[in-house]
Amino acid sequence: MRILAGCIMAAIIFSGCGYRSAAHYAQVVVGESVSTEVLISMEDPQNTVIIKDAVNMAVLTKFRTSLTSKNASQTHLKIQISSVAFLPLRYDTNGYVITYRTTVNMHVDRTTLGKIHGYNTTGMYDFDIEPNAIISDQARFNAISQSAQKGIDVFIAQIAAEGSNPPKE
Repeated sequence: MRILAGCIMAAIIFSGCGYRSAAHYAQVVVGESVSTEVLISMEDPQNTVIIKDAVNMAVLTKFRTSLTSKNASQTHLKIQISSVAFLPLRYDTNGYVITYRTTVNMHVDRTTLGKIHGYNTTGMYDFDIEPNAIISDQARFNAISQSAQKGIDVFIAQIAAEGSNPPKE
């Protein structure tokens, strides 16, 4: 009974103070439908495909909007990969790398109602490997995907900040 009363009280407090999630504010900016375009990097086309999948997943789950064609969308996101890097973070006692950090830098152009806004975003992901081992394709794929999703999270936070403080007209 006390748990139920606590849940009801929490719901009243959150609804009474005007709490809105970041997804709500992001959706205010981008609208109900979004299209995405990830520019293919000629130097690293495999990473581009990984990042495209991560971007589409983030649009569906974090913006809570539908993916549509460019002509039918209220907002179009054009994403370009600036760089993907693997940096050693930690070494074992023999000097072998055992932890790497993957960093994905992206530039996003958001076109809404004919206006283009540019954003730079970075996502990072740390992962361990066995001493004296190379990074497997699966570990590389996962690290780039996780980094890209974190970069999109940063972009969504920037969009949510815009939605929570709309410009005064």
